[in-house]
Amino acid sequence: MARRKQKRNGMLWLLAVLLAACAALLLLLPDGASACGRSDSTSGATHNVEQQERPASARAAVLRLDADAAPEQAAEQARRLAREGDKVGEGDFAPDFTAEMFDGGSVTLSSLRGKVVLLNFWATWCGPCMRELSCVQRDVIDRFAGEDFVFLAVSRGDTRERIAETRRLRGFGFPMAMDPGQTIFALYAEKGIPRNYLIDREGRIVRVEVGYSPASFAELADAVATEIARKQ
Repeated sequence: MARRKQKRNGMLWLLAVLLAACAALLLLLPDGASACGRSDSTSGATHNVEQQERPASARAAVLRLDADAAPEQAAEQARRLAREGDKVGEGDFAPDFTAEMFDGGSVTLSSLRGKVVLLNFWATWCGPCMRELSCVQRDVIDRFAGEDFVFLAVSRGDTRERIAETRRLRGFGFPMAMDPGQTIFALYAEKGIPRNYLIDREGRIVRVEVGYSPASFAELADAVATEIARKQ
C-alpha cells in the first residue's frame, strides 16, 4: 500500500513539473513570434482587426474574421472592413502629413515622392499590430534594403513613453512616427488597426490592407515587390 501511494505521489509530482514547464514556455514565447513566414492554414481565420481604442479598465474589442469562412469569403470580409473604416482607398492620392519621429526630427509624406511607401498604422495595445510588426524587419525592411522603398510605421494615439516601452520589450529598432492625437490616422480612416496603405512613387494608394494574418502580410510584401519593380 505504501509503495503504491509513493508511486502515485511521484506521478503527481512529475505531472506538476510538466505543467509548470509548459506554463513557463507560454510566458516566454513572444506574441506572434512564430507567425512570420508561417502558412495560414485557416485562410484568414487569424486575420483580425482591433476596432476601437482600449479603455483603461477593459480590453479592446477585437473583430475576428469567421474561422469557418471559405478563402473567398474571408477576403470579402477583409475588403468590407476596409470599406467601412476607410476615408481614402485605392486610386486616391495619399493625404499628406508631417509627423514627429520617435528618435527625433520629422517626416513629411510628400517628401518621399519617387519612393514606394508602405504606411502602417498601429498602436501599442493592439495584439494583431504586435504580431505584424514582429515580421516587418525581416520580411519587409531587410527584404527591400537598398531599394527606393520606405516603411513608415505611425503609432496611433500612443505617448512617447508607451512607444519607448514597447520598443524595448519587443526589440523594435526601425524608425517610427508618432500620432498621439490621431490626427494623421483621421485623414485615412475612422477605425480598424493594423492598417496598411501601399503608396506608389507618385503618391497614389495602390493597396489597402486591414487586419493581420501571416498569409495576408506575405501577399502585402509581394505587392511591395511588384510596385518596386514597376519603374517610372
